[in-house]
Amino acid sequence: MGTLYIVATPIGNLQDITRRAVSTLQTVDAILCEDTRVTAKLLAALEIRKPLIAFHQHSDDRRTKEVIDMLGEGKSLALVTDAGTPGISDPGGKLVERAVEEGVSIVPIPGPSAVITALSVSGFPSDQFLFLGFPPHKGRGSFFKRVAGAESTVVFYESTHRILKCLEELSAVLPDRMLVVCRELTKLHETIYRGSASQVTDQLKSSSIKGEFVIVVGPS
Repeated sequence: MGTLYIVATPIGNLQDITRRAVSTLQTVDAILCEDTRVTAKLLAALEIRKPLIAFHQHSDDRRTKEVIDMLGEGKSLALVTDAGTPGISDPGGKLVERAVEEGVSIVPIPGPSAVITALSVSGFPSDQFLFLGFPPHKGRGSFFKRVAGAESTVVFYESTHRILKCLEELSAVLPDRMLVVCRELTKLHETIYRGSASQVTDQLKSSSIKGEFVIVVGPS
């Protein structure tokens, strides 16, 4: 039976790749990736050449079986996402679940995570926190009520296209609660905004709204 390595990759700054991650990517038989084009660029920068196998949210049970069969043949595989730690708000968790069922050896290669990166600079209590992924497209009212009702720090993601709507929704349920909104973490244009939802909205409107966002909501 082969080994499945869960390899965290940089969320922006290539220098955040760990030596252990590089060593693992160099030695596995193939790499499972969310987007082969993105991972190909990472491997090119690291001067690594390995077969790439697409594994993403649209991969069906047949692809999962193919991967499990490869592991059953003794192949060593690395699972990566486009950025960060596999399985955190991406479909990698489904493969890990199946691998566990099949008795596959699973080895974590820890590294960058946008959730932990944002939490570490928030200044909010982190002994307990609630991570909620992305707000849903529908039923957003219930989502933000859950955020408002949480007694611990809350962390979640939001897209460029919905960040202003998100802040408006937060302002409606938490007008005075302090937030930390992180944009483009570890990248060239990394920006960290602090304040209430309305204050952060004003800051965003006077700068750039492009990029990927992580929102940290302080506890009640």
